[in-house]
Amino acid sequence: MRVSFLAVPLFVVSILGGWSAQGQTMAKDELTYLTAEWKGERFPDGRPKVPDDLIQRSKKIGIEEAWTVLRNEGYTCQFERGWKIIHDDQPIAGRAVTAMFMPSRPDVEKAIKDRGVKQGRTGNTNAWPIDQLTKGDVYVADCFGKLTDGTLIGDNLGNSIYAKSGNGVVFDAAARDLEGLKQINGFNAYVRDWDPSYLKDVVLMGLNTPIRIGQAIVMPGDLVLARSQGVIFIPAHLAEKVIVTAEFIALRDKFGHAMLKSGKYTTGQIDNQWTDAIRNDFLAWLKNNPGEIPMTREQLDAYMKNRTW
Repeated sequence: MRVSFLAVPLFVVSILGGWSAQGQTMAKDELTYLTAEWKGERFPDGRPKVPDDLIQRSKKIGIEEAWTVLRNEGYTCQFERGWKIIHDDQPIAGRAVTAMFMPSRPDVEKAIKDRGVKQGRTGNTNAWPIDQLTKGDVYVADCFGKLTDGTLIGDNLGNSIYAKSGNGVVFDAAARDLEGLKQINGFNAYVRDWDPSYLKDVVLMGLNTPIRIGQAIVMPGDLVLARSQGVIFIPAHLAEKVIVTAEFIALRDKFGHAMLKSGKYTTGQIDNQWTDAIRNDFLAWLKNNPGEIPMTREQLDAYMKNRTW
C-alpha cells in the first residue's frame, strides 16, 4: 500500500492543534470551540464559568428532573451510577475540573514529569489538577476504574482539595484514608471503592480535556450534580434551563401535594394535564407563597409563558 507522507504531518497538526504548550491541557481556543453553546463568562483557560448562584440552587434539585430535561434536549450520556460515597446525604454541586489518567509506561511518564518540573509542577501527577481548582470546582477524574493501586487521593490531598475548592471529588477510581477524609468537614467523595494501597502505574494524560466517566461524557466546566443515586454532568449552556425547569417541577409538586391533602382535587386531576381552574389555583398559590419560589419572577414568568398545562 502506498503511503502519502504529505498526509502524515497534516494529521499530526490536526491532533496536536487542540493542545496547549502546557502539555496536558487543552488549548483555550479548542475548549471554547467545543463548548461554543456556552455564552457566559469563562475562566482564563476557556473553561465555562457557571455562576455561583446556579451552583447553589442546583443543590436543591433532583437527579431525576435534571435527567429528564437533558434527555428531552438529546443529551443521553450524562449520568453515571454505582458509587461509594462518604456522605450519602450531602450532595456535591460545582464546575468540573477534569483529569484523564492512563496506565503508565516509563518513557511517557518520564517525559511528562520532566516537562512538569520545568513548568514548576510538584508531586505526583494526580496532584496537578488540584492546582487548577478554584472555589466551587469539582475534581472529576477518569482513572479507568482502577481500584488496587488506583487511589487518586488520601486525606492529605483531600484537605488540599477542600481548601482550594470548598467542594469534593468524583473519581472513576479508588481513594484511600476513608476515616481521615470523613474528618474534613464539608468534603465529600464519589469513588468506585476504597483501598489501602498507594497510587501506582498511572499517569496524567489530560487536564481540563473531555473525559469519560463510565457511560457519561464530561466537559471541563460542566455543572456536576452528585446525589446518593448517582452523578449527572450538566452541560454549562443548559445549566440554567435544567435548574429552572427542575425548580418549576418542584413548585408544581408542592402545589399538587397541598391540593391533594386539602381534598380539593383528586390524584387523577393533578397527575393529568391541568384544567384552567387548576392552573388558576396554581397561579394564586404562587402569589400567596412567594417564599416557595427559588427563581426570579422573570424566570418563572418566562418559563410559564409557553408552557402546556
